[in-house]
Amino acid sequence: QVQLVESGGGLVQPGGSLRLSCAASGSIFRIGNMGWYRQSPGNQRELVATTSPGNTNYADSVKGRFTISRDNAKNTVYLQMNGLKPEDTAVYYCNALINFVSRWGQGTQVTVSS
Repeated sequence: QVQLVESGGGLVQPGGSLRLSCAASGSIFRIGNMGWYRQSPGNQRELVATTSPGNTNYADSVKGRFTISRDNAKNTVYLQMNGLKPEDTAVYYCNALINFVSRWGQGTQVTVSS
């Protein structure tokens, strides 16, 4: 019924940029907070950035490099990633509170390597 689909991942060199998108679709009557999380092999899933009306939150490791934004009319959240580092390599997952239920996308791979 309700789906979150991420896109925009890929392979990029250190210092490069990527823009991730996450679009929600289906029978949606309410979307609350939205955010991005990431997980690499052997590590726990960690918060990258979240957004709610009038507020954003970032992990210390990405502050100044990543920017989260959303387009409510399109039910879409974005993550602009600049100055990418090898340690940013991970599967990035979108999360959103949809119809008062926390939902996850299937993830998109981001690889930062020279």
